[in-house]
Amino acid sequence: MNFLELFDKEPEGYQDLQDDNSRPKLRQLRKTKLTLTQINKIRRMQEVRKFEYDEKLKYIRKQYAPPPAVPGL
Repeated sequence: MNFLELFDKEPEGYQDLQDDNSRPKLRQLRKTKLTLTQINKIRRMQEVRKFEYDEKLKYIRKQYAPPPAVPGL
């Protein structure tokens, strides 16, 4: 989680409360199993975050790149 995610409202569809079965019941000791739907959703979210991170890196590299050399100097 990023620091800014604490203050910004999460995007629509970021968490599906109907699919959230992480609350354990009384005397439940076993972990919940992930379904294929949940695994695919996690994979897609990771791909989106990686794409956003790569775009951010492109912007930062462009911003901090050395200035182009001026011809004739």
